[in-house]
Amino acid sequence: MTLLAYIAAALAEIAGCFGFWAWLRLGRSAVWLVPAIASLSLFAYLLTLVEVDQAGRAYAAYGGVYIVSSIAWLWLAEGVRPDRWDVSGAAICLLGAAVILWAPRTG
Repeated sequence: MTLLAYIAAALAEIAGCFGFWAWLRLGRSAVWLVPAIASLSLFAYLLTLVEVDQAGRAYAAYGGVYIVSSIAWLWLAEGVRPDRWDVSGAAICLLGAAVILWAPRTG
């Protein structure tokens, strides 16, 4: 459930942020802000579904998933193929997120 919530949250956040990007940087209509705001609200809700007791830890681990999702967006939505540095950096971040989320804790 946690991984699905993170992936859905990343898609919602990227889509919402892109709505603002399209409005401010690409000269699109302000109407783009309506789905952007809805998408960012969905993002915030989805992070509450993560199965972890501390919000800060959920947000920190989410950062790695967001970075990987952003690199995927770069390739799939913007048509820019990630280079080895993009892929290496994203892998390091995802590993860090896994450590934060699933490290054994003693209390």
